[in-house]
Amino acid sequence: MTYHQTLQDAGQTIARHQPAWAGIAPEAAARMRLQNRFHTGLDIARHTAGIMRRDMAAYDADPAAYTQSLGCWHGFIGQQKLIAIKKHFGTTKGRYLYLSGWMIAALRSEFGPLPDQSMHEKTSVPALIAELYTFLKQADARELGGMFRDLDAARDAGDTAKAHTIQHAIDTYETHVVPIIADIDAGFGNAEATYLLARKMIEAGACALQIENQVSDEKQCGHQDGKVTVPHEDFLAKIRACRYAFLELGIDDGIIVARTDSLGAGLTKQIAFTREAGDLGDQYNAFLDCEEVDGCGAPGDVLINRDGRLMRPRRLPSNLYQFRKGSGEDRCVLDSITSLENGADLLWIETERPDIAQIAGMVDRIRAVIPNAKLVYNNSPSFNWTLNFRQQVYDGWAAEGRDLSAYDRARLMSEAYDTTPLGIEADARIQSFQREAAARAGIFHHLITLPTYHTAALSTDNLAREYFGEAGMLGYVKNVQRAEIRQGIACVKHQNMSGSDIGDDHKEYFAGEAALKAGGAHNTMNQFAA
Repeated sequence: MTYHQTLQDAGQTIARHQPAWAGIAPEAAARMRLQNRFHTGLDIARHTAGIMRRDMAAYDADPAAYTQSLGCWHGFIGQQKLIAIKKHFGTTKGRYLYLSGWMIAALRSEFGPLPDQSMHEKTSVPALIAELYTFLKQADARELGGMFRDLDAARDAGDTAKAHTIQHAIDTYETHVVPIIADIDAGFGNAEATYLLARKMIEAGACALQIENQVSDEKQCGHQDGKVTVPHEDFLAKIRACRYAFLELGIDDGIIVARTDSLGAGLTKQIAFTREAGDLGDQYNAFLDCEEVDGCGAPGDVLINRDGRLMRPRRLPSNLYQFRKGSGEDRCVLDSITSLENGADLLWIETERPDIAQIAGMVDRIRAVIPNAKLVYNNSPSFNWTLNFRQQVYDGWAAEGRDLSAYDRARLMSEAYDTTPLGIEADARIQSFQREAAARAGIFHHLITLPTYHTAALSTDNLAREYFGEAGMLGYVKNVQRAEIRQGIACVKHQNMSGSDIGDDHKEYFAGEAALKAGGAHNTMNQFAA
């Protein structure tokens, strides 16, 4: 509803309860309603699922309309991302948040820092989703509160035109509440465990769940060794569990992102059940690294029938079976097609390097079966982007026969190459990577999983070097506070950011002239008014 409609509605409600509600101001009630438009996580999930579905349709019509997000591990970090996006671009359209299981494990577990192996508390995942949306809703309340103050000032000054402009801005206000793509790892257990956790995540506000085809109790980070995948039927049961959770909670257009780790996973814990030759289980088993046996094999052997021949899958001392070397891309393609044919909405193919040709090669094969297949892609800090792209340029130029005598391929990370033609070309390719990958490789959504893990470390290192060194307090003032002021970073007024002004508004609503407000003349935040 518009500001005027909300005010009228509040006024009618209050009028029905007079004189008992004589101390309740309709405009104050209307403002509080507008500052809290999402009452539950399901309201958020329903709203944001609609955003993602519209964005997916826009991408199908034009691949230039790809979307982006950054990972975050705290509500404040997510809030500041969205505030910065609105400040610099004027809209949140096409910009989401990503919730990384890696960051929860490393930064949110009560066990302390953990590797990305699903050892952290599963309840910390929905808890972070709820925290992120609490901070995003507070960003709405803060920004709208400032607009209400401006409206009052315009009215007091008798500036009707300005008041009308501000009221229109309130009516067309764009919320900071955006979709979160939330990492459910491998489901933290069996399909029932996956369903239970998915339901909690959706209730907290998640409209998109990303689930991977690794074994839950052997789960590894996608960019580390030792990954173990499950047969397709096991994974599809978890996809269905997520869909049932969405449907149970009335989020009919919830999004499931099916992630395949098969490119870097050379192991499986199970031999898939097969009913007949050529079925899904048989296709999975066809990738096993096997050797033919004579007779009935040795004691303890597990044998399978492959095209009428008795074969022994290679089994490791860990009791895991290994796939044939070089079969990763074929397994990724089969995983992706199977997932999309069985209820997934988007794909995630975890790769070992950011290579558009490699991704596009797999996507072309997938799209030959499912033309509108779309990917979420991890622009991971686990990749050495500088080295990878300099190597790509070097190898491409070598294939063209260009003179590379000025470069040493073994030293391409050297700072000496930063301003060379090779270094400049590599940076240009990094800059255009997302745009070109969206156009050529079917990538609808680009994300960076762990950006603020690294930015926090980098900024803290810089501050520690300055503050505890010769610069002393100037190290903070020059490089933090002065920069905040000059760049218009809202957090320089940290009392306002923490909700102090919202609290003052409420005190005035509740107590009138008796309100003891924090934002008076002696509040040091007034030093930042300019």
